Amino acid sequence: MAHEKNHDYHILNPSLWPFLGAFFGFVMLFGAVLWISPRIDNNQPWVFLMGFVGVCYVMYGWWADVVTESKIGDHTPVVRIGLRYGFIMFIMSEIMFFSAWFWTFFKHAMYPMGPESPIKDGVWPPVGIETFDPWHLPLINTLILLCSGCAATWAHHALVHEDNRDDMKWGLIIAIGLGVLFTVFQAYEYSHAAFGFSGNIYGASFFMATGFHGAHVIIGTIFLFVCLMRVYRGHFTPEKHIGFEAAAWYWHFVDVVWLFLFAAIYIWGA
Repeated sequence: MAHEKNHDYHILNPSLWPFLGAFFGFVMLFGAVLWISPRIDNNQPWVFLMGFVGVCYVMYGWWADVVTESKIGDHTPVVRIGLRYGFIMFIMSEIMFFSAWFWTFFKHAMYPMGPESPIKDGVWPPVGIETFDPWHLPLINTLILLCSGCAATWAHHALVHEDNRDDMKWGLIIAIGLGVLFTVFQAYEYSHAAFGFSGNIYGASFFMATGFHGAHVIIGTIFLFVCLMRVYRGHFTPEKHIGFEAAAWYWHFVDVVWLFLFAAIYIWGA
């Protein structure tokens, strides 16, 4: 029959999700500008929050549709390859994002700006900055994140090689718990920082790099939690588990970025 599908590709139906995602993304960023702009009196975050809620709604609805497509058989082997390639490209864009923060930290560390710069360079870290001891809480956080990555790998191995859903659940539970613990410890570290975000380039570089990583840890923890909820609902098989595989890849990316942050900012940069 002419109308029957005779290929392995998934032809998407018309959808409003891309338009709504772009619209709410614009509202969120525009609201952020209004919120932080020093030229606006009585700055309020309401426009930003409305856009943020809209973005969250789009993510939930759009990904729910993707899960439904998988359950009805639209994710053929060819489609799954495309989804993997797409997520790999996303991780590559994240690598370039973090490269910018490493670049600014290394630039100011190797060529610090002094009061007489550019005639005479300053020192790094800047005078008056008391850095963190990397061998205390930062080292503990490193071990926590690495153990969390091992737990996610255990969950992946339990699903793909053993089809053991109980071990997969426990691996995800441990990975999520350690991710939450990492976030709690980083918040504690921030609260005891001897320097602030503004007023010095070290604080700005430190909080931008580690802060964005912390945001990625929170996102990755939510990612794994969603996978855990899907496991309880009977989703994922050893052959079809793109959603969980993407979460595991993302979590390992977060681990690797932290290792570079720990080595470059906490050890070398101090």
